[in-house]
Amino acid sequence: MEDCIFCKIINGQVPSEKVYEDEEILAFKDIHPAAPIHVLIIPKKHIATLMDIEEEDSSLMGKIIQTAKLIAKQLGIEEKGFRLIANCGPDSGQEVMHIHFHLLAGRTMGPKIVS
Repeated sequence: MEDCIFCKIINGQVPSEKVYEDEEILAFKDIHPAAPIHVLIIPKKHIATLMDIEEEDSSLMGKIIQTAKLIAKQLGIEEKGFRLIANCGPDSGQEVMHIHFHLLAGRTMGPKIVS
């Protein structure tokens, strides 16, 4: 996807402050953090939204969750906790149409989103 900012970050065309990288996943600091710790976790495979995940992507999605756990340990936030958010589509606030997960931590989060 030539216009996708996240694909450009993956390809090294746009700089980022990497937190984690392997063959399938990249995690980097958000340039407009919503919390003291705000990391974006993305698959290197371009998948626009959660609704575009195929059966073949199941293990990749599981690996993203495992990566969030690894990053939490790496950043020393595994005990106090963190929030992991994925928006889906324009009405949810998804601005970049490349699936991504926001890992937020470093402060007490607001009220529960869902009870």
